[in-house]
Amino acid sequence: MDFTPTEEQATARDLAGEIFADLATPERLAAAGSGSDAELWNSLCAAGLPGAVEDVGLLGLVLLLEEQGRVTAQVPFAASCVYGLLAVAAHGTSEQRERLLPALRQGSAVATGALQGRGGVEVSSTDEVLSGAVPWVPWLRDATHVLVAAGDRRLWLVRAADARVEPVELTAPWAAGRLVLDRTPGERLGGPEAYEDVRASARTAFAGLQAGVCAGALARAVAHTNEREQFGRPLAAKQGVQLRAADAYMDTEAIRVTAYEAAWRRDADLPYATHALTAAWWASEAGTRVVHAGQHLHGGMGADLDHPVHRHFLWGRQLDAYLGCGGEVLEELGELIAKGESTWESA
Repeated sequence: MDFTPTEEQATARDLAGEIFADLATPERLAAAGSGSDAELWNSLCAAGLPGAVEDVGLLGLVLLLEEQGRVTAQVPFAASCVYGLLAVAAHGTSEQRERLLPALRQGSAVATGALQGRGGVEVSSTDEVLSGAVPWVPWLRDATHVLVAAGDRRLWLVRAADARVEPVELTAPWAAGRLVLDRTPGERLGGPEAYEDVRASARTAFAGLQAGVCAGALARAVAHTNEREQFGRPLAAKQGVQLRAADAYMDTEAIRVTAYEAAWRRDADLPYATHALTAAWWASEAGTRVVHAGQHLHGGMGADLDHPVHRHFLWGRQLDAYLGCGGEVLEELGELIAKGESTWESA
């Protein structure tokens, strides 16, 4: 396997990095509150980055999401690309692709996903209508379409305008909401294999986002400990600081490489269920360690709720919860390994 980005992937990554660095400043992020940055989203769409995901694949998306995570940019990029563009492109009918993909590529339509984990609220489907509730869905307040997993693990696409959306505040400012369905019309997306593929793609993509969040937290900690002096020496000169930063770096690299492998395997049409779960586990367990280290290495400044590093801490903890928390992911991974690699493959 070769994780070296193609020319198209590298170009898209570099362009995304420039846009995120220019527009996702701490001042703008603070002004956005818990909502999304519409100007930033429009800039990404004007640059053609959502639409480029179809060409650069899941590995390319992971590279783009790393750039988003470095600055904790508040846009529904991961959700719309995974639950919208890639899901419809892989599992939609010809009519669905023709009808839905143009707006998703342009960013005028935004998708998110309500794929509950174990113990989540079930959504029942009868006569192509859905009833039930999902306690929180990321970026739901931005969404025009929601990909919902019914009780039979089939995927349904619902228009957000046909459902009830109640704002919810999360640990991270993800413009989340509670989704309430009351005989809400929906359309099926794909067959029985679609759920497993989309869920694994989402785990991989959000693991890539966590890699960026961790890299950003660590970069801030390194800069701070090099600038901050104690007894006439930079904090970074202390062995304890170096060891803590080194551990955080290794954890970040583990998240990144496992996300790359899972994404590469999907793009190569290879089974990747266990690999996606491995990436999710590293993102959950190691990601929590890294964002805690990033905050701790800032000393008392890390306790300031308005300090930029605190945003990385909040995102890291939210991604941990969203990915299922390490113990739950590890249990599912163990069960999958015990019964053999899943037989489904990406479409």
